[in-house]
Amino acid sequence: MSANSALNVLGTPLQACSYDPLTGYYRDGCCNTAKNDTGSHVVCARVTEEFLRFSLQVGNDLSTSRPEYRFKGLQPGDRWCLCALRWREALLAGVAPPVVLEATHEKVLDFVTLEQLQANAFKRASSG
Repeated sequence: MSANSALNVLGTPLQACSYDPLTGYYRDGCCNTAKNDTGSHVVCARVTEEFLRFSLQVGNDLSTSRPEYRFKGLQPGDRWCLCALRWREALLAGVAPPVVLEATHEKVLDFVTLEQLQANAFKRASSG
């Protein structure tokens, strides 16, 4: 499935999440998903130090480089396609990273509400 045919949580075409680091279940830069994506890697989040610590504590180290998987490790501020249930778990723990709504796949609405996502939306600094 290409990003052009997928929709985001706002009902518009899914935008890219990140090409550096290259993210997504398909490593195509987008939070695309399919039936074989059992983790539903559909939340485009801008990771924070708090979230990375939380993820490590619950058994998913996203900070350490894993060259064998062509993964350099995430730094605070990186955008990454997170599993829907991990984001919800972080939300309940009070450490959910901000979400890029335009790049978050509509499939996440099977797990959380649009209101929860909007309340945690990444807000870009206004210019000027």
